[in-house]
Amino acid sequence: MDLDVRLAETVQEYADYLETWHTQLAIVPFEQIVQEAKGPEHVGIFCVDVINGFCYEGPLHSDRIASIVPPIVALFQKAYTMGVRNYVLTHDAHDPAAVEFNDYPPHCIRGTSESEIVAELMKLPCASHYRLLPKNSISSAIGTGLDDWLDTHPQVTHRIVVGDCTDLCTYQLAMHLKLRANAANRLDPVILPANCVQTYDIPVEVAKKEKIPAHPGDLLHLIFLYNMASNGVQVVSEIA
Repeated sequence: MDLDVRLAETVQEYADYLETWHTQLAIVPFEQIVQEAKGPEHVGIFCVDVINGFCYEGPLHSDRIASIVPPIVALFQKAYTMGVRNYVLTHDAHDPAAVEFNDYPPHCIRGTSESEIVAELMKLPCASHYRLLPKNSISSAIGTGLDDWLDTHPQVTHRIVVGDCTDLCTYQLAMHLKLRANAANRLDPVILPANCVQTYDIPVEVAKKEKIPAHPGDLLHLIFLYNMASNGVQVVSEIA
């Protein structure tokens, strides 16, 4: 069989497998997480890049990303009602001369509205408990103070991760939390509700026309959700 044909068949088989896996993800009650953690003081929400520059304005904003704002708001509200007071929000706040701009258009420069957390989250009652951590790369851990926060909050054993993009900043955050726990021989669950995570889309035909990298959002979203699940992150459909 021709290599191209075998590859096409493999890709289609894998895509079908991922779609089936995704439809079978469980809905987990928030009460269950709090119970397993033995109290809301042991639960933390880690939210990455739910900011204007990816949701509503600027060269990298996307309606796909904006679509996760309502379920994230609902999750924050549920968490606060359940007694959760640990909220860590990492967000792009780039140096105007950020090296990352060699790879992406200039975006979310510190001090601009693009770098600000979306208003829907900032007006919630739990906003007074937010720990905001600006970042200058797709990593929420490098040069941000995240590890310092984790060191001073060892009681937060159950970490819920939300935000964007699935294959970039969200992946980096979830895997850092999981691998850091592994390295310390800690069984700290990292829980990721798929309805609160998303990535952007650049179809192949658009990429060819604009001479930019293609980024099939639906496919990469599924691949990276599955990759995180394969590495021990508890990917669920939603936290109700």
